[in-house]
Amino acid sequence: MARRRPVITLLVVCQSSIGLIFGGIGLFLPVIRTDLGISFTEAGTLAAASNLTYALMQIPSGYLADRFTPRRLFLIGMLGMNVLAALFAVLDSYPLLLIDQALAGVFRALVFMPGMLLMTGLFPPGRRATAMGLYVVGGFSSNILLSLVGPLLVGPLGWRLLFALFAGFGLLTLVLYRFLAGPAAREPARSPARFSELPGLLRQRIVQLTAVVQFTRLAVAQGFTFWLPTYLVVDRGQSLATAGLVAALASAISAPVNYLGGYLSDRIGRPLLIIGVSLSVLTAGLALLTYVPGMLGVLGVVALISVSIQVYFGPLFALPLQVLGDRNAGLISGLGNFWANLGGFAFVYALGAVKDVTDSFRAGFVSLAVLCVVALVAARLTRPLLAGAHGSAPQ
Repeated sequence: MARRRPVITLLVVCQSSIGLIFGGIGLFLPVIRTDLGISFTEAGTLAAASNLTYALMQIPSGYLADRFTPRRLFLIGMLGMNVLAALFAVLDSYPLLLIDQALAGVFRALVFMPGMLLMTGLFPPGRRATAMGLYVVGGFSSNILLSLVGPLLVGPLGWRLLFALFAGFGLLTLVLYRFLAGPAAREPARSPARFSELPGLLRQRIVQLTAVVQFTRLAVAQGFTFWLPTYLVVDRGQSLATAGLVAALASAISAPVNYLGGYLSDRIGRPLLIIGVSLSVLTAGLALLTYVPGMLGVLGVVALISVSIQVYFGPLFALPLQVLGDRNAGLISGLGNFWANLGGFAFVYALGAVKDVTDSFRAGFVSLAVLCVVALVAARLTRPLLAGAHGSAPQ
């Protein structure tokens, strides 16, 4: 494991560079929206376009990762994502920026799923949820730095130069990973995944139920994270610097507990407990967010949401693999992330549209709380399936 630690670290750093690009749009959205002269709905589509193509690419990405080397796809995805980030920094037309983000979603899909397979391949089989949790820590760690420093730099440097710097950092991490990881290891021969197996997987009840939870997971994570700075600036009257500090607090809390969720799931063998507690806390936090008075109350609720917003990431991805096995791990995980990103697409767009119609984010955040209740029911229904796979009592 010691020899693998530098490669593990660079995979996390690569994920961090992607987090800077995607998180920068949400953090700087008030400035970008003013600069481009677009509505809240149009601003939401900048993220929604990326989320839609990212979602549509999840199944192809997982399928390709099962048939070809994940590292090749990962390198292609990193290169494309950072080139498009550099273009985002120089384009000045809203339609062209929208196309740029739609293409970015395609390449981001080639980073996420293959990268997660690369990460899990560096850990023993019994630590799969830990590996998955560690992989996404990169996105949260970069958001902490971005949220703290970004508002201070956007004034003197402008958002365009910052995106150019993000792209340069991403390309540097790509080169470092390519050379430090060395030549790709020869993988053992196995029966490759086939798209003809997709209908059978879709009929699996564990796939259907976890799809509901996955849809909710990213609807909440991206809807909350993307719109939180704008909500604080527009509805709560805070400065962008204050909004950045709150977003940094949220990321600082989310990063370690995300890893902890996967670690605990592997240690105690109860993924449904982690998932159920997380969704319950999210339901309460999202329902309270727009009702609590004062910024101290908002900070408390943001902290509550941040503790649980992605802590169940690793356990949720590991759940269907515990029931169905590893043979089609890329395709199964791609299916889960497909539904997750449909949720992210739908609610990043919906919260902006609701704000335009109602002049408030309240209805949007409350709808996310209701969605968490639906996911709780779906998670509860997976208990007998998981028990049957292990031949033990339900978790």
